[in-house]
Amino acid sequence: MTPTCAMNGRPSCRHPLDAAAQIPFDMSPMSKIFIFGLGFSAMTLARRLTADGWQVAGSVRSPEKASALRDEGVEAVVFDGTTPGPDVARALDSAGHIAISIPPGETGDPVLRHYRADLAARAGDIRWLGYLSTLGVYGNHDGAWIDETAPTDPVCPRNARRVVAEQDWLAFGEETGIPVMIFRIAGIYGPGRNALVKVKAGEARRLVKPGQVFNRIHVADIAGVLEASIKRPRAGGIYNLSDDEPGPPQDVIAYAAELLGIEPPPEIAFDEADISPMARSFYSANRRARNDRIRQELGVELEYPTYREGLKALFAAGEGR
Repeated sequence: MTPTCAMNGRPSCRHPLDAAAQIPFDMSPMSKIFIFGLGFSAMTLARRLTADGWQVAGSVRSPEKASALRDEGVEAVVFDGTTPGPDVARALDSAGHIAISIPPGETGDPVLRHYRADLAARAGDIRWLGYLSTLGVYGNHDGAWIDETAPTDPVCPRNARRVVAEQDWLAFGEETGIPVMIFRIAGIYGPGRNALVKVKAGEARRLVKPGQVFNRIHVADIAGVLEASIKRPRAGGIYNLSDDEPGPPQDVIAYAAELLGIEPPPEIAFDEADISPMARSFYSANRRARNDRIRQELGVELEYPTYREGLKALFAAGEGR
């Protein structure tokens, strides 16, 4: 009999890993990763790997940011996505792992446009390449549960470009033999970027659209999944990085206010809200993303399986106070 999760009756997220998935990862002392786009999520991974003895290099858009990250021990170089950065090829040269955390533009993926040849030339040395995408590629499923086999049907040009970039990276992996994996990430929160901070600053709004839910994921869990994938690479693997309990956004704001001991902002009907076109586009897609695959293939157990655990931990760390 197949075990099920008590929360939703889905197949259990806790199946034991098969024997192949349990092969230990032999990380050399000089393991190095290059991360295109050292932003919020990528820097969480960078700091985690640095603490484990990795060499970390990556790109940022400005010399000032590069200088600040060098002080943290990161080999930061400048790449603004429009022209090749002068030091990127050198920093790439000894990296056996590559992460892409730069969104595509109207002319395609900037890393493939400028560094396809450099990466292809080192195909035999690159053991893992992870492309950080978004759940937005799935588009609207009217609140239904979906997994990685669901069709992509983005509702806005921004996410349509993501679909093309995913396809281009997977094709590049097949062409070169580089193991390429795709990570479709839910709404990200973590230190400094969360509902506690917004509520405390008076910037939170409780928009109510009946039936609307969103998945979320704590930035620490993103780093955990990526690290697990580095240890168990699967060429062509696609993974949803999302929590266990997609929920209405107004509930998250109300819970943050409860933790802070203050009144939540009043509810606002979505149809009456004055919000930006981009914000409105987020609400045009409604789905519940399953995350079983990160458990079954990568052996991941989320540190923050719902927004409640995540916000509790952030509150305990002083967020919003």
